[in-house]
Amino acid sequence: MKRREFIQKSILGTAAISTPFILPSGRLFASSGYQMAEHVVLVAFAGGVRQQESVLKRYLGDSQNYPSEGNILYNMLNGDAPTDKIVYGTDGVVDGDTPIPQILNQTLETQGTLFREMTASHAGHYGGLNSLLTGNYQYTQGLNSKSTMPTIFEYIRRHMGVPASKVWYIGNGIGNSIPLLDYSIHPDYGAQYGANFLAPTITFGPDGEEHLKNAKVYHPEDELEPMYKMKYFLDNVWSSQGKTLPNIGNTEEEKYEIKEFFKEMFDKTQNGLIAHPPVNGGELNSIGYACEVMKRFKPTLTVVYLSSVDVCHSNFTRYLQNLHRADHGVAHLWDYIQNQIPEMAGNTAILLAPDQGRNLESNNIKDANGFLAFDHSDANTRRVFGMMAGPNIDSNLSVGSEGNSKGDLLNITPTIAEILGCKNDVVSAGLIADSNSLFQLI
Repeated sequence: MKRREFIQKSILGTAAISTPFILPSGRLFASSGYQMAEHVVLVAFAGGVRQQESVLKRYLGDSQNYPSEGNILYNMLNGDAPTDKIVYGTDGVVDGDTPIPQILNQTLETQGTLFREMTASHAGHYGGLNSLLTGNYQYTQGLNSKSTMPTIFEYIRRHMGVPASKVWYIGNGIGNSIPLLDYSIHPDYGAQYGANFLAPTITFGPDGEEHLKNAKVYHPEDELEPMYKMKYFLDNVWSSQGKTLPNIGNTEEEKYEIKEFFKEMFDKTQNGLIAHPPVNGGELNSIGYACEVMKRFKPTLTVVYLSSVDVCHSNFTRYLQNLHRADHGVAHLWDYIQNQIPEMAGNTAILLAPDQGRNLESNNIKDANGFLAFDHSDANTRRVFGMMAGPNIDSNLSVGSEGNSKGDLLNITPTIAEILGCKNDVVSAGLIADSNSLFQLI
């Protein structure tokens, strides 16, 4: 049953229902509350994705003055791949002439709703991600500042009563600022409603091997430095002494479960058993660890942040390759949920969006292919796309077009809240800039 039909039938049935009921999440809802899915996964393509190379499928034709067009995101979007001057693939060489095999039999565009033209409220990485996760404009906070407005993590945990181990935020990059958005400094929300944060390439890299693998307990006076390193990628999951660290509310049982999970991940990493995509390495490993998190904890909300396309500042070829690889990673994640996590299969919604776009005109930096790079500052940077798929979400639906923008990244937060059934609570808090979800813009 699609969403509109579901809502219509639900409304017709409200007159016959007068008592509250309990959803699978444990949340007590009034008769007017509906949960479209029990789980939501948001994947943010960070660093800026141009409309021209993504949803418009212009490839090199609108960037390098080279007559070659086609779709390099063929797990996400409908359309044939380019046939000439291929510069993506798996071989790592300049030409990059080997495309990654498609994973999904049906594209996410076919499975869900595509917003072809949306607006990004901010032209900076951190501000764009802030808008995605808070539903607010962000102008005054720098890269090294906590959000002043609540994140979607806090809304979900406070208003749905979701435990800390059911909310995860996974990502790397962008000037060590990504972990700052696991919770806000808003007095009504804050750390006690925060998300468990995981930086896979750090946690399971050399620092993680040194400081976490053996679950060592550090002396509070002599060994503060490694404790603060640990805080970077795992906020208060491990007991600490010395300077007080914010408590995101993991119970002792949750701390133990997370500790055991990390021990298992170190073993699986060493033995090459992590659920990585077929083509992996680098940032795509974040996808593999996200799959492991979901398999173990079945989170209500998982946010995955991919930042490798930011290389577009200086290397356009690598930008195309990383965008193509990101499509591969998303396909693997969605396929893994449907086929390897039965508790989430058929009951999970996925949302995809860049944190911003890229400039219309290039800078003067050329890569090894002679392709010019792109920064992010002009009006084209405010052009983005968005997608969603899952239960009660219309399939094979396209909204908006070039020159006809529908939706804003600010609408992502209320959309997640609507899918999980707590939108009224989030809107009533009076802290989001736009109360409309993407559903209301269709």
